[in-house]
Amino acid sequence: QVQLVESGGGLAQAGGSLRLSCAASGRTFNRYAVGWFRQGPGEEREFVAGINWSNGNTYYADSVKGRFTISRDNAKNTVYLQMNSLRPEDTAVYYCAADYNSDVASTRKGYNYWGQGTQVTVSS
Repeated sequence: QVQLVESGGGLAQAGGSLRLSCAASGRTFNRYAVGWFRQGPGEEREFVAGINWSNGNTYYADSVKGRFTISRDNAKNTVYLQMNSLRPEDTAVYYCAADYNSDVASTRKGYNYWGQGTQVTVSS
């Protein structure tokens, strides 16, 4: 079992930056694939970015490619999502998710563990 806690959300202006953190506890994190998802008001939860544990490969939704960067620090049991050039449409609750010994998935069912989410609001 692993517990995930997101932090770093808040209010940003369009064009600004935020860095989200996903801290894991309960088990060593280095064999978990990790994904970031987001859910805007009245919308479905959607995949944003993911990082594999085995080779460090990263994956991004087209809507954030070139603006967001996912990375991990296994020594700190933490995965980050650096968000630059933020847009109002990035406003959502952001969730991190993890799955043991598997590859990154772009769907919710690919992850067994979820954090509680952190709100990101981007003003125009």
